[in-house]
Amino acid sequence: MLNQKLKGFNIILASASPRRHTFLQSMNIDFEIRLKPIEERYPKHLKGTEITDYLAKLKAEAFMDELQPKDILITSDTIVWLNGKAIEKPKDADDAFRMITSLSDKTHNVMTSICFTQSSSQKLVNTTTKVTFKALTDDEIWYYINTYKPFDKAGAYGIQEWIGAIGITKIEGSYNNVVGLPTHLLYETLNIIADGK
Repeated sequence: MLNQKLKGFNIILASASPRRHTFLQSMNIDFEIRLKPIEERYPKHLKGTEITDYLAKLKAEAFMDELQPKDILITSDTIVWLNGKAIEKPKDADDAFRMITSLSDKTHNVMTSICFTQSSSQKLVNTTTKVTFKALTDDEIWYYINTYKPFDKAGAYGIQEWIGAIGITKIEGSYNNVVGLPTHLLYETLNIIADGK
């Protein structure tokens, strides 16, 4: 299986997200965590997965000079996309309320790009999941924000939390992508890299 194929490689995950850490652990992938501060800015003309592609590659640039031949660096970025605009992480509770209100009774896209960087090559993949919320009440939104404080999450919500259980009526695509990482794409691409393709 994949963990056997990766024995000769050193997997580096450049993410502070506990959800992403848990996903790799659940897939029996041995990895180390390396973090560098990155200013996540992108050109304003970019749309949808162009944004996540750009940011996933940008996060990898900071590590380029230190990668060894057997290193595989994994960087990723996720955005919520609604009405032609990216909804990122909220600044505060009021911003989170505004974001979740904008998602209420609508379908939005959750887009993630994963960048796999080696000393001599790079692969980039992305996927999109459609998520539909019921009409949420103000009380439901404030209860969620005050209880779960979703300030580290794109779109100000975690699908695996209370609001996902009570508010999401339909998902088209990868559930894990909405949690924080499209694990099927991670698995598929690491297999390709391990096979030398």
